[in-house]
Amino acid sequence: MKIFTRKFTLSPLTAVLTTAMLFGSAAALAQAGGEPAKPGAPTTSTGSAEAKYQGAASPLATESMHQSTNPKAPPMTQAEFDRARQIYFERCAGCHGVLRKGATGKPLTPDLTVPKGTDYLKVFIGYGSPAGMPNWLTSGDFDEATVDLMARYIQHDPPTPPEFSLADMEKSRKEYVPVAQRPKKKMNNYNINNIFSVTLRDAGEVALIDGDTKQIINIVKTGYAVHISRTSASGRYLYVIGRDARLNLIDLWMEKPDNVAEIKIGLEARSVETSKFKGWEDKIAVAGTYWPPQFVLMDGDTLKPRKVVSTRGMTVDNEYHPEPRVAAIVASHQKPEFLVNAKETGKIWMVDYTDLVNLKTTQIDAAKFLHDGGFDATRRYFLTAANASNKIAVVDTKTSKLAALVDVGKIPHPGRGANFKHPKFGPVWASSGLGDESIAIIGTDPEKNKANAWKVVQSLKGQGGGSLFIKTHPKSNNLWVDTTLNPDAKISQSVAVFDIRDLSKPAQIIDIAACANLKDDGAKRVVQPEYNQKGDEVWFSVWSAKNKESAIVVVDDKTRTCKTAIKDPKLITPTGKFNVYNTQHDVY
Repeated sequence: MKIFTRKFTLSPLTAVLTTAMLFGSAAALAQAGGEPAKPGAPTTSTGSAEAKYQGAASPLATESMHQSTNPKAPPMTQAEFDRARQIYFERCAGCHGVLRKGATGKPLTPDLTVPKGTDYLKVFIGYGSPAGMPNWLTSGDFDEATVDLMARYIQHDPPTPPEFSLADMEKSRKEYVPVAQRPKKKMNNYNINNIFSVTLRDAGEVALIDGDTKQIINIVKTGYAVHISRTSASGRYLYVIGRDARLNLIDLWMEKPDNVAEIKIGLEARSVETSKFKGWEDKIAVAGTYWPPQFVLMDGDTLKPRKVVSTRGMTVDNEYHPEPRVAAIVASHQKPEFLVNAKETGKIWMVDYTDLVNLKTTQIDAAKFLHDGGFDATRRYFLTAANASNKIAVVDTKTSKLAALVDVGKIPHPGRGANFKHPKFGPVWASSGLGDESIAIIGTDPEKNKANAWKVVQSLKGQGGGSLFIKTHPKSNNLWVDTTLNPDAKISQSVAVFDIRDLSKPAQIIDIAACANLKDDGAKRVVQPEYNQKGDEVWFSVWSAKNKESAIVVVDDKTRTCKTAIKDPKLITPTGKFNVYNTQHDVY
């Protein structure tokens, strides 16, 4: 099919006039995501922390999908449609959703986009909006042809990825070492409690590193862009899940720890957890997917899928949402339950895993859009970020009720958060975030410090936005905060560390990337402080591109000085690190 495409070249004045001519009513603009920015006006650059975070590539870019034709949409060749679909899932789906029904970004369905027309959409895509739409053209990320391509693509019906059933999961499951053939006792001399599972993001692997010797034990093949590693309650098994929804089970008792089973639970995923309540240790595993929007309960030692639960349903605003992605999952220490975050609906599912046939669940209304979080120091209260709502939701896992919604800074992203005893306000939990430099310190003791409970008792000032993780340890006096996605290289390559004994003092800034002494000019973004078992070392990833040198930097927590840099050609794009003991016992 031959298609005529008008060249998209606008002078600043023409762009302003074109924008003015294309603007609809205020209500219509709100539906499409706000008024396009005028040239020269401030916009959300695709280099910003939020855009980098939300725009992470989706594995769905390469999946086969059902496609229908909208006769009202501008024509596209099949090759153009396929290319646009790939770009959409690599750059846009994180904000606007798989089905383009809207997530943290506005809906982009044909009923909204076709009436706007291609020219309007090209201005909107090219220049962005102050409401948060990136300026894809003027930032240099898209050229004019790509802007035109995407403006036409979003007027077509969204292609639909396939569902993924329990039968599909079972077909994908592999047991490399059956349970009967696995060790009956630990067969190696490693201090398993101090092993680190290090994500090698772009290699589709994890590196198991001996925390005592700093030597690589094994490089284990896993899924693409591993998101997290979780340890079973006994500490024997390591569960690793990639964004491509491949879940690997690693047996740490083996002479050389390696995969013993794996399963594919969907097409895109982020989370996994295992049962921790007394009497249920290692028995049940749960994993949640971005697509399809659901979670699956499995046998903990074989990954055999037992129950699939869809998260589709009503939001906390009482509107139906077709794809509530599953974000953080944690295992309750109070009851035999999992807490499952349904991102878009803003609901936290409490899932009783004692009877998978007659499954009992409780849904708690929190706030949109739920993401990551962790327990307070008593392991009774679950504190989790509702990113787009700029809130932390607090769930009492003993009573199965929402304890509070706490207003914090822009786009909180705590990881698991950080627990410590504040010299003035008692037990607290801390979160940093993507959207600004604020660090929220929240009181967590409603019994002995009721006046401070579930309030921001102090706000610290970090280096800037773009923080992904904050961390301390019960034996430490330090609070470490990264700024991985900050657009300023000087900030993204360093970390801030506060003295929790005197939080009136400004943070010390430490250039972690310099400690790595890398030989090339990679990005060297520093991500995720993670303590060793003893709490006297903090490990940081110095994350560069796949074709650049990266490293793990180990810092002495007491002196705040660099002890060593772990460098190896096999350490390709290291990001998250998970100490077995701290992950097993929810120490953070």
